[in-house]
Amino acid sequence: MPALALMGILSACPGAWAADDYKLGPGDILKITVFDYPDLSTEERVSESGTISFPLLGKLAIGGLSTDGVRNLIASRLESQGFIKQAHVTVIVSQFMSRQVSVIGEVNKPGKHPMDKASTIVDLLAMAGGVNANGGDKAILIRPDKEGGKETKTEIDLYALFQGNDSKHLEVQNGDIIYVPRAQVFYVYGEVQRPGMIRLERNMTVNHALSAAGGLTPKGTENGIKLKRRDAQGAMQTIDDVDPEEQVKPDDILYVRESWF
Repeated sequence: MPALALMGILSACPGAWAADDYKLGPGDILKITVFDYPDLSTEERVSESGTISFPLLGKLAIGGLSTDGVRNLIASRLESQGFIKQAHVTVIVSQFMSRQVSVIGEVNKPGKHPMDKASTIVDLLAMAGGVNANGGDKAILIRPDKEGGKETKTEIDLYALFQGNDSKHLEVQNGDIIYVPRAQVFYVYGEVQRPGMIRLERNMTVNHALSAAGGLTPKGTENGIKLKRRDAQGAMQTIDDVDPEEQVKPDDILYVRESWF
């Protein structure tokens, strides 16, 4: 799947959900209205201790409740304390702030993004505007240990994900970080039309690499192409007369020489 197709899929995915099962927490902002009692309408931010202040009722502990739970709590208190005989209360979350996932790296809108229900990596990447033109085909899910231990890092193959072949580690949690690295590259020099740095696509061979560089110049030859590649210890190795079907690896350097004839 080409990189542009991957970016298009990510950008087209929906990024908003219903909040019926969302559990409220610190930072969330609630819009509360009481039918026929406009003076009781208010917008409140949930405090760090999980409380809000409501007219007539004072401080209410609502942390961990759903919007339905808050609605029922306010209505029952207004009725039981004799303020309203039959209270019709509406509660809407105007800003989801207590559950957030950071999406960083090569995405169009990096930053913290709120979750209003169980969400997947696909959902969060869509909220971040999709992978940008510099992004690669993998993402890394970084999950802090809530018990104070080491964080975990899980590599996600975005191509496999969108082809339905990777169903592991897709649901994100509050505090997670999704990092999209830059795409891997290689280099082509010598007798090609567009020498320089080129994006490395999946399963790319030397032949494909030459095509990505615009093909050979009239002086170029496919005979005797050199490949420079670092080994596991970081030492540069040179392969003379490389096989055209050799797979290109990240940071490889190809050199196309001039024909002698």
